[in-house]
Amino acid sequence: VFLALCAMWPTADIFTAVYDPDGTEGRFADRTVHASFLQRVRPTARTFRALLPLYPAAIESFDLSGYDLVISSSSAWAHAVRCPEDTVHVSYCHNPFRYAWNDRDSTLARRNLLTRSFLRSAFRRWRQWDFAAAQRTTRYVANSLITQARIRTYFGRDAEIVHPPVDTRRFSPGPVGDYYAVVSELMSHKQIDVAIDAFNALRRQLVIVGDGPAARALRRRAGPTIRFTGRVSDAEVARTLQGARALVLTAVEEFGIAAVESQAAGRPVIARAGGGALETVLEGATGCFWSGGPAELAAAVADFDRTAVDPEACVRHAARFDTRAFVEGMRHEVALALGAPDRVL
Repeated sequence: VFLALCAMWPTADIFTAVYDPDGTEGRFADRTVHASFLQRVRPTARTFRALLPLYPAAIESFDLSGYDLVISSSSAWAHAVRCPEDTVHVSYCHNPFRYAWNDRDSTLARRNLLTRSFLRSAFRRWRQWDFAAAQRTTRYVANSLITQARIRTYFGRDAEIVHPPVDTRRFSPGPVGDYYAVVSELMSHKQIDVAIDAFNALRRQLVIVGDGPAARALRRRAGPTIRFTGRVSDAEVARTLQGARALVLTAVEEFGIAAVESQAAGRPVIARAGGGALETVLEGATGCFWSGGPAELAAAVADFDRTAVDPEACVRHAARFDTRAFVEGMRHEVALALGAPDRVL
């Protein structure tokens, strides 16, 4: 999403709490990037999460005077930037900060008593700060129906939906192998352990693409039919999805770009029922839904007939979410925020 926004405004300055040129693979090397005071501790892709309590102050520290338009891409705190009163701020919201809002109870349940007490107080303060910050934004854009509902519930703000961009040109149908695939950050709320338990029981091949804090525990849990690739190139992701019998989604995602990528590669999706999957997967046509735990997922995999899915139907459906649709939608939303709906941006 952020790369697509940068491509839309190629000369715009970039403000970010922390910046790791190596971790972002040099994609912003030709841009003017302003990092916050947190940059002094030299954060990396592995250490930036430890700075979490300091991000609100970091975001609010930016001086955005002199800009008439600010676009933020926010899954937690970027929407809280302080803009001059006459500046238009359009915030593309992936989800309000999940650990303080929709995932609060499950987050607390995973902690010990002492940590739980501290986090409960911290989340209460975060909610107050987050709500106040949300009132400063000129216009919200949501990535899906579920995010739209959460913005309304938590912030009392309306938002239009512009689905995230998918570069469908990277993908195409091809020979299909004997494995299923998971493409995800390896974090506890992604519930990858459900897929591991299901495929351990099925004794079927599963390829897990991605990395994250839960990687070590998930590797210990996995049986001999499960393979981890770690982080791989975009080209390797495309090859993995192209050859998979199906992509397996274990969490309720706000949108789930991987589901669209899988369909662009001609492959169906076996998705947990809920969230963005209900907007991106067509039951019986480009995939199927399941609910519950490992046993229910195993049953869905065993019952799923991959030969009943037309790869070309998957490709056609994925085209609805191509990058071009995102660009058109965001230009329209920004024009409305500027009070000039017919303006070409």
